[in-house]
Amino acid sequence: MRVLGRATAVAAALAACVTVAACGGGSTEAGSGGGSTSAAADKDALTLYNAQHEDLMKLMVDGFTKQTGIKVTMRSGEDFELANQLVQEGSASPADVFVTENSPAMTLVDSKNLFAKVDATSLQQVPARYAPSDGDWVGFAARSTVFAYNSKQVQKADLPASLLDLADPKWKGKIGISPGGADFQAIVSAVLALKGEAATAQWLKGLKDNAKIYQGNTTVMKAVNSGEIAGGVIYHYYWYKDRAESGANSKDVELHFFGNQDPGAFVSVSGAGVLRSSKKAAQAQQLVQYLTSPEGQKVLADSAAMEYTVGTKAQANPALKPLADLDAPTLDPAKLNGAKVVELMQGASLL
Repeated sequence: MRVLGRATAVAAALAACVTVAACGGGSTEAGSGGGSTSAAADKDALTLYNAQHEDLMKLMVDGFTKQTGIKVTMRSGEDFELANQLVQEGSASPADVFVTENSPAMTLVDSKNLFAKVDATSLQQVPARYAPSDGDWVGFAARSTVFAYNSKQVQKADLPASLLDLADPKWKGKIGISPGGADFQAIVSAVLALKGEAATAQWLKGLKDNAKIYQGNTTVMKAVNSGEIAGGVIYHYYWYKDRAESGANSKDVELHFFGNQDPGAFVSVSGAGVLRSSKKAAQAQQLVQYLTSPEGQKVLADSAAMEYTVGTKAQANPALKPLADLDAPTLDPAKLNGAKVVELMQGASLL
């Protein structure tokens, strides 16, 4: 998740669509093959609204163009920034394909009936748990929720058994979260889906009392590493990426995988969908099919992103704890309610 400096704007965007200008702020356009381009410069190019990490999508788009010859114009932004831009643009949107880091933004667009059905070939390339029940979009990458803890401050015997345990007063002042970002909000959506509204509201109240607030998962991990806090809720790949590089921000950090189908074992799905309004629907479906294909999944696995592949025939980066060993809860991505999450987080004064 890229650092989000506009938590209030994101919250408002979920609760009620913001203006097109506000939604579009901070987005960029990059074409495959290197350099910058625009839809006007190449009318035959697909337009991809990209909320995934730009470096990863650049690699995947370049692989797609190399395989098919189809060029792609990429406009990058945040999950809900671009989702609300699509809602505002409606049938007039220039977008052909939308991809996200987390699924609640896909659900928002889907709720406005803006997606075409994903081709069966794409859906068949991914296990059913990584696509919504309505088949309007499909997952192509995943990230696991983890508790990153300072190995000098927290003994393994003292680790929380459940994500919900972090609301216990014994963690007061010892943990960190990044509530303004789509990553953490997706995690809260899993708690809501699994435990219900009342339990989620109570848990959020406990987090408000206990947690220090940061902007971004990397900032949380750095605070854990420095000993500023004992632990924090992040996604797995921030730690793995840092360890694969210098390890400077994770030297004293270890990861606790909750397992046991706990909300803390939630695996968030990065989604891809074709806009119903696309004038290049066949090519757009090809791009989604490539993202879920063995070829596209290999690009993901071989990249420095350290996110999980989800394709049925894909092998993840061998450094990662196997996805099958995470014992994640089973959730229909279509049921993750981003708008209710924002309401509850605002009620707890976390947004």
